[in-house]
Amino acid sequence: MQTLEPLIVILGTGGTIAGTAQSAADGVGYTAAQLRVEDLLAAVPTLAGRRLEAHQVAQLDSKDMDVATWQALAAAVHEQLDRPEVGGIVITHGTDTLEETAYLLHRVLAPAKPVVLTAAMRPATALAPDGPQNLADAVQVAAAQGAAGVVVAFAGRVHDAVQVRKTHSYRVDAFESMDGALVARVEEGSVRLLGRWPVGDALGLARMAAPAADWPRVDIVMNHAGADGRLVRALLAAGVDGIVAAGTGNGTLSWQLEAALREAQAAGVRVLRSTRCDAGPVMHLPGLLPTAGALSPVKARIELMLALLAD
Repeated sequence: MQTLEPLIVILGTGGTIAGTAQSAADGVGYTAAQLRVEDLLAAVPTLAGRRLEAHQVAQLDSKDMDVATWQALAAAVHEQLDRPEVGGIVITHGTDTLEETAYLLHRVLAPAKPVVLTAAMRPATALAPDGPQNLADAVQVAAAQGAAGVVVAFAGRVHDAVQVRKTHSYRVDAFESMDGALVARVEEGSVRLLGRWPVGDALGLARMAAPAADWPRVDIVMNHAGADGRLVRALLAAGVDGIVAAGTGNGTLSWQLEAALREAQAAGVRVLRSTRCDAGPVMHLPGLLPTAGALSPVKARIELMLALLAD
């Protein structure tokens, strides 16, 4: 008896991959999130005949990603992963906040089955759209033998959710693994493993259960020449619950900014130091504010929100 190939579930959330413009020559003046996930699949002939299932979870430009959408997406991923016939999940997403969604899903679900996010830098109506190839590659990754965890398949490369960052505003290869540790490459439909599939300890879906309006407010401030404490004090007055400081270098802060952050910390606000650098960790040093380690400022923000939700 022939064994059915694992079912791959595609969850659509919108983004540039589902965007359209009035002209094929227009690669930036498009409107995101116009096509449904079924339309995206229909544009990839190589996926015809594959065992796929499609669901539209959201339809937005990922610059507008919010907690309520994260909750709906995480719940949908969890529900699909619980189905024994499902071998993996692909999520179509906008590039702007893709790394944040990937990290959130990694921390909350840490799935044993593969959850593969993909996206596009060009709209579906472009002369040479990159979305169809990225989607085809993502399905291959989700179906790959031994694949697991939350990863990003983009421009022929597979990044883990902790490492990945968007590093370019325009190129079709817009994402990098910050310490160079690629999980895999996709080459002519074959997945070549280079590293290891990501693993983690799941915090659990219940960590995200609080109504979106009740989630802690965590903001990011940046150190720069002339940085002072006015933004921090304004956030404190607004009732902020946590602050991530995107410091220079090893998370360094101007004396004025650090003084304001210590005032906020003394008032009960949780503070983490990250770095505005493209890569590298923030080292712990005695007497300095707590460090976010190697997390980027946006991922440190998610980590802090999830920690505050547990309080």
